[in-house]
Amino acid sequence: MARITVSALIAVTPSRLWEELRHIERHVTWMTDAVSIEFLSEQREGVGTSFRCVTKVGPFVTNDIMTITEWRENSSMGVTHQGIVEGRGVLRLEAEGTGTRMTWSEQLIFPWFALGPVGAFVAAPVLHVLWKKNLAALGVRVAADQR
Repeated sequence: MARITVSALIAVTPSRLWEELRHIERHVTWMTDAVSIEFLSEQREGVGTSFRCVTKVGPFVTNDIMTITEWRENSSMGVTHQGIVEGRGVLRLEAEGTGTRMTWSEQLIFPWFALGPVGAFVAAPVLHVLWKKNLAALGVRVAADQR
């Protein structure tokens, strides 16, 4: 299992950051590894929302089914992953000074044909760097929208 946690201080309030995060379809604008999102449920936010996310990291492309499992306004969004790589993750927001500390944590299980624990060991540092860049891109996006 790969356990990956990244965080960043984003220079907007938790409510402003949540206003961007709540729009799941927009995640492709700041998650460079998320190629596309297609909703599988009629609802577009809240617990139970499900969607297909095509994810690309280098030459590797996955077609993940994700379901929102936690939805706390201005605070947290949890998700489960079903696909080649399975697991769960959560985005947490916490006020810090005049901004928001956003922490992204994931626990991912790699199947035997993706080298299982070895694949997780190799993927973890790559995903850590990628997700740090994603948080930086999100910070730029919400700061620009605030002007």
